[in-house]
Amino acid sequence: MHPDCAHLHSIQGGGDDSSCSSSSARLAAEGSCPGDVRIQLGSSAAESRENPSSRAPRAGSQSRGHGEAAGPEDAAAEPEEQGGSSLAELRCLLQWLHRSLPYLLILSVKLLMQHITGISLGIGLLTTYAYANKSIVNQVFLRERCSKLQCTWLLLYLSGSSLLLYYTFHSQSLYHSLIFLSPTVDFMNFWEVLWTVGVTDFILKFLFMGLKCFILLVPSFIMSFKSKGYWYMLLEELCQYYRMFVPIPVWCRYLMAHGELDTALGWTLGILLGLLYLMLKLLSFFGQWKNFRQVLRIFFTRPHYGVPASKRQCSECDDICSICQAEFQKPILLICQHIFCEECISLWFNREKTCPLCRTVISDHVNKWKDGATSVHLQIF
Repeated sequence: MHPDCAHLHSIQGGGDDSSCSSSSARLAAEGSCPGDVRIQLGSSAAESRENPSSRAPRAGSQSRGHGEAAGPEDAAAEPEEQGGSSLAELRCLLQWLHRSLPYLLILSVKLLMQHITGISLGIGLLTTYAYANKSIVNQVFLRERCSKLQCTWLLLYLSGSSLLLYYTFHSQSLYHSLIFLSPTVDFMNFWEVLWTVGVTDFILKFLFMGLKCFILLVPSFIMSFKSKGYWYMLLEELCQYYRMFVPIPVWCRYLMAHGELDTALGWTLGILLGLLYLMLKLLSFFGQWKNFRQVLRIFFTRPHYGVPASKRQCSECDDICSICQAEFQKPILLICQHIFCEECISLWFNREKTCPLCRTVISDHVNKWKDGATSVHLQIF
């Protein structure tokens, strides 16, 4: 070993550990002796104490390794994140509506004031229809006990309402729509066209409901209850088909109106839209023609659901109808050998096709509208 180095080691022998470490640091700074081998025992521990952040890269690498292994968990968490984003968007929308509510109320009041006449008229027409329809159905259900005074009042009420409406808006000639003519309205305004069609549809309902009231007033010795049911059915079917054709001139004129497009393109587009509308109406008509033919066949043939029952057959059933729970009135024996009153079973087959007791199929067609009801459907187009 080198003499200087031996002297240094002898000095270090009498010192403590701290002097040894400081001398070794100076020796490293000044340069080591050739051939010496230095072994630092406590350097890693010291570095760990002095620089605790030195482990961060390794920890980060380990965390990345765990992250790669947890890939499916991240994929499973994606739907939760999407659900959270949707909830946040819905919350923002609700907040916007909450802030905009006063302004929306102001606009609603303004629109209500602008269309107060049309809205009031629509409510009046709807309530008139609901009252008259329910009253007619109740009177038909009473059969021979129906009130002639009530039927007369309904007839006058419907007629007066229609005349008052046309008189109030006589300048627009709305009655022209009933006979496929064009009323004097602005065909460039969509709302006026829609209002005209809606009013005409309600008036047609009132007209045919008045005819039903007139049939109710006919005495039973002139027209039986069963015949009246067939007339109610035919009138309602005619009303629906007539209402289907009435709006055609109004909508065709609106669709063909060129407006600001006073060019060849505007005229061509309007004609194409009008022709397309007519084609759709014709397809709708032919699609329902089969049902209308069946109604006409039922009206003219008056099919029977059975044969008159004998007294012996009625006595076997204790002379009690299972529907009205009273004595038989014109008993009818069905093909399933069950006996009912003629009027009772006629009312039953207005809504059903099967026997009330054994559910045997008796009729191939449900005779709707024989109870005097009017369709609530509003024919707009």
